Amino acid sequence: MIRNFLFSLFFFSGIIFISLIFLPSFFLPKQVVLTGGKLMGHWAAFCLRLILSVKISIKGKENIINNEKFFIVSSHQSMFETFYLQTIFNSPIFILKKELLLIPIFGWYLRKIGSISIKRNKVTKENLSFFDDISEMIAKSNRPLIIFPQGTRVAPDERPPFKKGASRIYEQLNVTCQPVAVNSGYVWPKKGKKIADKTITISILKPIPAGLSKENFLQAIEKNIYTELDLMN
Repeated sequence: MIRNFLFSLFFFSGIIFISLIFLPSFFLPKQVVLTGGKLMGHWAAFCLRLILSVKISIKGKENIINNEKFFIVSSHQSMFETFYLQTIFNSPIFILKKELLLIPIFGWYLRKIGSISIKRNKVTKENLSFFDDISEMIAKSNRPLIIFPQGTRVAPDERPPFKKGASRIYEQLNVTCQPVAVNSGYVWPKKGKKIADKTITISILKPIPAGLSKENFLQAIEKNIYTELDLMN
């Protein structure tokens, strides 16, 4: 209980501190703000290691896509991957709830780094152009898009079907997909206390090339990620 309290105290204090010292970056190039995001990822790993004795293991680095456009599909069990995956990949572009952009300071950062917002479960004028907006942004950027097709953080033993929007993005972008499996929920669950003395494994799986049907892609990505998560248990 004490270690959980200390972790929350140090982690969130550090995130607030980083946010404050990077405030001048709003008037500087976007790359400066992206550096702050990577710093937050390293800070999360540092706090996990120092206070909870949690190690981070990265498998499949040889599968990381280089020298071509791609997008990332990752399992989502914790806040951890939203911070730490920024340290592995080139400052991914996040898709997030529109409400997050309204948070003072934090929302400003999300806007500055080019995050793509959407109103969940609603048909709006903004959402109708959502996929076109993604295509346009990815075409202009050397940063990969990252999506969490489970739609929200889930428990480590849950296996909900992936959202069909993932296959629509795959079809729209027509680029290679980088699957990632992360078992962070065993350490940093959506609800409840964090678990010490564990290892978070990030498994970077073999890429899935463009050109599959939406149905075959969705089946492949769900099977590959869930199979890998089952092996981690």
